[in-house]
Amino acid sequence: MKVIVFGASGMIGQGVVRECLLDPEVEDVLSVARSSSGQQRSKFRELVHKDFFDFSPIEKEMTGFDACLFCLGVSSVGMSEEDYRRITFGITLAAAGTLVKLNPQMTFIYISGAGTDSTERGRTMWARVKGQTENALLKLPFKAAYMFRPALIVPLHGIKSKTLAYRISYALMRPLLPLMNILIPRYVTTTEKLGRAMLKAAKRGAPKTVLEVPDINSL
Repeated sequence: MKVIVFGASGMIGQGVVRECLLDPEVEDVLSVARSSSGQQRSKFRELVHKDFFDFSPIEKEMTGFDACLFCLGVSSVGMSEEDYRRITFGITLAAAGTLVKLNPQMTFIYISGAGTDSTERGRTMWARVKGQTENALLKLPFKAAYMFRPALIVPLHGIKSKTLAYRISYALMRPLLPLMNILIPRYVTTTEKLGRAMLKAAKRGAPKTVLEVPDINSL
């Protein structure tokens, strides 16, 4: 299986790439990024592209893939709805629209978030925009598309968030994680479980198109 990854440098993306490289069924992993990470690993390639609203110049390099694991995203903190939608909806659909044209038999998996508003009419701005994005993706003619909605994600295997505030939060919460797994297991997953679940859905499908944390952990 050949996989294309967006957001490979983020915490979730790092976990996804790790699981892809460990999976013997994955033969090729292409990361599309604005800048090179400098990593050189077996099965892993990077494609540097600056304009994430227009992928037409690199269409040839984005052809021939079986799955897209879309982990790219930004925090809505301090952003207007217009700016947040431009990035969250605009970039995601620009990539997905290009990929479905080039790889109609592809499975597209999108990292959304717990609490996403599928009605697109709720009070929470980020949830509305995520809902708009999910709904638009599910209308595209991919072979299959799955919306993953993680909540609390525990980074494993040395993986760290690029956001300082998140790194501090994870460090403070780490002693409480065993208790959280007992008290609120339906809200807790790990980078390892999430990456493996995305790959399983890409290879063999999933029982539903929108997956919450219990669905993710059970794959």
